[in-house]
Amino acid sequence: MTRRSFALSLAAAGALRAETAKERGKRLVGQVIQGLGGDAFRRMQTRTEIGRSYSFYREQINGLAIAHLYTKYLESGEGKGLLQVQRQVFGKKLEDAVIFTPRESYDVTYRGARPLGDDKFKQYRETTLHDVFYILRERLDEPGMEFEGTGKDVVENQPVETIEIYDSENRNVTVWVNQDTFVPVKQRFYRFDETINDRHEEVTRYTKYRDVSGVMWPFSITRERDGGRNFQLYSERVTINDALADSMFELPNGITILKK
Repeated sequence: MTRRSFALSLAAAGALRAETAKERGKRLVGQVIQGLGGDAFRRMQTRTEIGRSYSFYREQINGLAIAHLYTKYLESGEGKGLLQVQRQVFGKKLEDAVIFTPRESYDVTYRGARPLGDDKFKQYRETTLHDVFYILRERLDEPGMEFEGTGKDVVENQPVETIEIYDSENRNVTVWVNQDTFVPVKQRFYRFDETINDRHEEVTRYTKYRDVSGVMWPFSITRERDGGRNFQLYSERVTINDALADSMFELPNGITILKK
């Protein structure tokens, strides 16, 4: 090695050492967005996921259903808080649904529409606000958002980079992304439950990524609470930017509103 190349190597090493956690976090976030499809991901307007969902109790399956999940992103200013609406349909007949809007949610059946309890909606809202895909799609430029790269690790038998995400309301989510593809492998956050006056550890694992019209999306999503599985979604088909009518996310005219 010549004296000049040695000096350049030292300079490069010094530059790497000088990268702060926030600088590393910002760089990694950019790489994750590119890994998910870049502009195709950031400009995604709707998403439809169709497959099988499983619910668990004490690591035992206690529910299986055909699942249709419809998500539509809103323009900033359309709603306070969440910038998406979602319709979750389970079962073969597709008659029953749960509708989530930025401010309320309903369980819709042939009997009518029953508002979900405040605790259920709050849980959905907090889960969404902590979701790494929602953060990168909707919250990236939100005032107070901070990203820190905190080092390398091995998760799910994969070499990963770790990103800590913070917002202005002291929410924190840890995300592990694959070192080569930069797609999220796992995320974790803690949710306070007033009914037990304690925190739940909420973990989500993402696998089986496929290219969907230029967007890399996980076809297998597993959620865990306090170390035990509580939900899995295996998608058989995912599409983006379908023309989902606004009426899909609204209550039908004249529907009976039931008590909570």
